[in-house]
Amino acid sequence: MSKVATRFAPSPTGALHIGGVRTALFNWLYSKSQNGTFHLRIEDTDKERSKDEYKIQIIKSLKWIGIEYDGEEYIQSTKIDDHIKVANELLKNGHAYKCYCSEEEINEQKKRAKQKKMPYIYNRKWRDIDEKNAPKNINPVIRFKSKIDGNTILKDLVQGDVEIENNTIEDFIILRNDGTPTYNLSATVDDHQMGMTHIIRGDDHKINTFKQMQIYLAMSWDLPQFAHIPLIHTIDGKKLSKRDSASTLDDYSKIGIIPDALRNYLLRLGWSYQDKEIFTLNESIKLFNLEGVGKSPSKLDMSRILSMNEHYIKTIDENDLYINLEKYCEIFKEKIIPEKGEKIKLSLSFLKNKAKTLEDIFNNSKYIITDEVEFNEDDLKLIDDKSKKIISEFQNKIKSLEILTRDNLEPIVNNLIKNHETNFKGVGQPLRVALTGSKFGPGLYDIVMSLGKSDVEKRLGKVLK
Repeated sequence: MSKVATRFAPSPTGALHIGGVRTALFNWLYSKSQNGTFHLRIEDTDKERSKDEYKIQIIKSLKWIGIEYDGEEYIQSTKIDDHIKVANELLKNGHAYKCYCSEEEINEQKKRAKQKKMPYIYNRKWRDIDEKNAPKNINPVIRFKSKIDGNTILKDLVQGDVEIENNTIEDFIILRNDGTPTYNLSATVDDHQMGMTHIIRGDDHKINTFKQMQIYLAMSWDLPQFAHIPLIHTIDGKKLSKRDSASTLDDYSKIGIIPDALRNYLLRLGWSYQDKEIFTLNESIKLFNLEGVGKSPSKLDMSRILSMNEHYIKTIDENDLYINLEKYCEIFKEKIIPEKGEKIKLSLSFLKNKAKTLEDIFNNSKYIITDEVEFNEDDLKLIDDKSKKIISEFQNKIKSLEILTRDNLEPIVNNLIKNHETNFKGVGQPLRVALTGSKFGPGLYDIVMSLGKSDVEKRLGKVLK
């Protein structure tokens, strides 16, 4: 048997959709689990809507989530001559014919089907008419001569045996009247030329598979194996579309979802292995199989994604977490300078507390990243005369300390509470506002120790002025 080869074939007509990412992931994992190859084909034959920026975004998105394809991208528009050649071969060997129906005739057929509340199927008018009788003023389309009798069974690796009556598949167009090939012809020729052994895609392609199988058989090519994955639905159970919020990969990277966490979530979206939830990359490759893919649509659940992301934030190595944070900030926030980076690294154990996203960690770290404290007007009101006395006394007490630790800070704070007849909040809140600009955020001792003595003195001094 040939070495396993799979592909992901997006159209560069928009940002990469989350459903597409999962399809790419399943193809990639299947190939890797079988020691095969995985390829990227860019289906850019829709010249009006295909854009280079989307092609670049697709490639970047796959790289971001850790999916690496073998070889160069296969660009469909460079292979059009091969597609046309196959259409002419099908014409020559009697598996296709020229159809001279005018647009009006086709529209009339569609209208009649609609009136009868039946799906439109082309009436095969030109299937057996001699071309000598063809009108001279019409450029014909080329239609594939679909089977009329019997049934076809698709041995689907996910759905099981799927049977269809052949007469329900129309004589579909393979070349338009301007000479350009259609999707079903191009995809089939490309898959054959690329040596694809397994076609894994969404189950909205099932009818296309039956059409493409007929082209394979008509050309006496080896049939690949097909697997159709149920689609992803919204939490309300509707089909997820590009117009839905959080439907593209960019929507997740912007809010600071870790690539490994999203990949783990998408792996579990419609696939399972025993009752295991968390998979390392190596485990994903080793354990992935098509038997574990479910037959029902999966619901995209943002709360589950955030929960998975929070798990990764809490459990991955803090050096890896910092690398993810640094990349995220550079793209979506601001570049972290090395000196601040060191402080953040040392403070990640508490900065990641309750953080569900990298954006949360960035927000928790803002007081370290920015030298100028930005005060919220309401919070600034908390620094009254009594608070200023507390701040001043705290500042004087820490002057004699070599380094700031919890052990030497706690007695100072406890004395201030006692002397000013207040509680921890009465001391902690004004100090926190003076140091970070907000009454919310990490614990007081964590803030003081993460900033270091010099920064603490500077910030307290500014507030007292």
